[in-house]
Amino acid sequence: MGDKICCFAGHRTLPADKISHILKRLHEEIEKQIQSGITTFISGGALGFDQMAAAFIAAKKETGYAIDLILALPCRDQDARWDSKARNLYRYLLKSADEVVYVSDAYTVDCMKKRNRYMVDHSTHCICALLRN
Repeated sequence: MGDKICCFAGHRTLPADKISHILKRLHEEIEKQIQSGITTFISGGALGFDQMAAAFIAAKKETGYAIDLILALPCRDQDARWDSKARNLYRYLLKSADEVVYVSDAYTVDCMKKRNRYMVDHSTHCICALLRN
């Protein structure tokens, strides 16, 4: 794999008092990766950090950055139990993506693990968010 590709991994639920700090650090790290030559980013599209990262990539694309967004999704109905706000963001990300990969058509007990494996196997870099108590 000659391309430099970055995926994202992080929490689904983010504490409200930490979101602005997480966003700031995420944006800084993405900018660093773009400056280092990464042109493709993979997000799992899940609630929380995944969507936060994908939304920033989508916004950068809208301002003219020559970068690609790939959504690696566990199944076609990932958003089935989400609220309308989360679903609206998800639809925006689907429209913004340059490629959408479904690792499974329907939900299975291991589709999330397969999605994670896909992202790792297709990336050279990873930006992670890990919050500790």
